[in-house]
Amino acid sequence: MTEGMPTRAQRRTSRRVRRTRTLWAVAAGVVIVAAAVIGAVVVFARPAVSTAATPTPSVTATPTPTPTPLTPEEQLLASTTDPLACAVSFEGPGLSVDPVLVTEEQRFPALPIPQAEGQVFSGWYATAADAEARSTPARVNGSRLADCTDRRLVLHGDWTTPQLLAEENAGVPILMYHQFTTKPEGEDNWLRLNFVYIEDFAAHLQYIKDAGFYLPTWDELSAFIDGRLYLPGHSVIITDDDADPTWFDLAAPLVAERQLIATSFDITVDGAPEQNPFILRRSHTDDMHRAGDNGQGRMVNLSPEEIAAEMEVSAAKLDGAKEVMAYPFGHYDERSKEGLRLAGFELARTIEPGYVRVGTDKLALPIVRINYGMDVGALQNLIG
Repeated sequence: MTEGMPTRAQRRTSRRVRRTRTLWAVAAGVVIVAAAVIGAVVVFARPAVSTAATPTPSVTATPTPTPTPLTPEEQLLASTTDPLACAVSFEGPGLSVDPVLVTEEQRFPALPIPQAEGQVFSGWYATAADAEARSTPARVNGSRLADCTDRRLVLHGDWTTPQLLAEENAGVPILMYHQFTTKPEGEDNWLRLNFVYIEDFAAHLQYIKDAGFYLPTWDELSAFIDGRLYLPGHSVIITDDDADPTWFDLAAPLVAERQLIATSFDITVDGAPEQNPFILRRSHTDDMHRAGDNGQGRMVNLSPEEIAAEMEVSAAKLDGAKEVMAYPFGHYDERSKEGLRLAGFELARTIEPGYVRVGTDKLALPIVRINYGMDVGALQNLIG
């Protein structure tokens, strides 16, 4: 054996070492390949991450709620800036009446008067029970002041029959005053009977108030004459002729103190002064309160057209009021009536004695004249 050459044992050992190293290398390669495959699988299985912006979720808009429609009463109140305005609605069997706007602490305007075939309207009342009972103290009309709660008021109506109206047989007195005096003994002149002692007048008013008389408005009186509206037998209308200074200075303040409605028939040729809220200013003609060619009032001298023109002038000075007038001196005839019709007047008051009943001539209303010396006892005998 040559020196330096490996022996057979050494060569066998060397081959074993090389085989071992080869096996380890193969094993290591397998591990590396397996790791690579696993990594590729992992990379392949990982979800792709998008670089696009994430969309903003859509927001559904909340619809604007539909506003609740205003009631007719709310519509009326929304139409005014008056803090004292009050919406009045009406209830009752078979009634369909639109609400109206009134002003608190002022007299009611003319209230609706419903109509129904074969029925008579009983009026407006504070409660349904009052309406059914036709309670006079609880009846509401243009003689009363409006009193509301939270700007609202409900009035109640009901019906009665023509038979009951006939059985009631109400006769409504229209009281006619003229002038007033502070002298208990009265005035000493040819108009003496026209002058009522002011203390007697005050007592008359107090009696009317304390006894609970109903004070119809002129539109109510017209409907009563037609048989469409019930009026209690305990009714009365207060009027004064001429708008004399003694009316303004002495009598009208007493009417306002007691809150009783009265009508002042004014001769408007010299103007028509405003009066207190409880006085209705109505026409005693413009310039026809004087004698015509035949010595009687001009209303029985002029033509219907001339009368109508005069009455239009007078009404214009009284804010257009046309529902009633008073004949000067009580003189009237058919031409007078025709002139009033042409001018659109509905009622006219005479000086003829009597009581207004269903069917009375609307252009010839009778009166109850009040003269000097009539105390409360005399008034009771005349109006009940």
